[in-house]
Formats: sequence, structure tokens, C-alpha cells
Amino acid sequence: MDGDLWGLFFIVLAGFLAGGTYALWKTNRALAVALGGCTALAVAAGVLRLGYL
Repeated sequence: MDGDLWGLFFIVLAGFLAGGTYALWKTNRALAVALGGCTALAVAAGVLRLGYL
């Protein structure tokens, strides 16, 4: 059960990071791209933690 909670945490974190990426896109594209990369890593960590791959 502990792994499931960590996976869910990473997926929720990815949602917040995606929102920040969307908000920053018009003002600072370089930072938005970096935040998008972090979003992709958080999604990957969540999916791997939940055992879907």
C-alpha cells in the first residue's frame, strides 16, 4: 500500500507541475520547458511506482 501512495503522490505532483508549466508559458518559456521536463519525470515515477509498466 505504501508504494501506491507514493505513486499517487507523484501523479498529483505532476498535475501541479503541469499547471505551473501552463501558467509560465507566456512569460518565461525556458523555465516552462524545464518545469515540463520535471512534470514528465514525475509522471514516469508515478506510473513506475504504481506498477503499470
